[in-house]
Amino acid sequence: MVTVNGEQQDTAGKTVSDLLSEMKLMPERTAVMIGGEILPKTEYERILADGDEVDIIGFVGGG
Repeated sequence: MVTVNGEQQDTAGKTVSDLLSEMKLMPERTAVMIGGEILPKTEYERILADGDEVDIIGFVGGG
């Protein structure tokens, strides 16, 4: 199990890109942290492992 934004999910073995796609989030408008470290967008093909703690922040425009 992988913890995503505080919730357990069965996403081990999927890539970060797969996870963002499932969540209907655009990679260019998100920041992803794994284990407290910001993941560069060039590493979004990283495969999530059991026990990973992922935090995803989506950016929204507005004013």
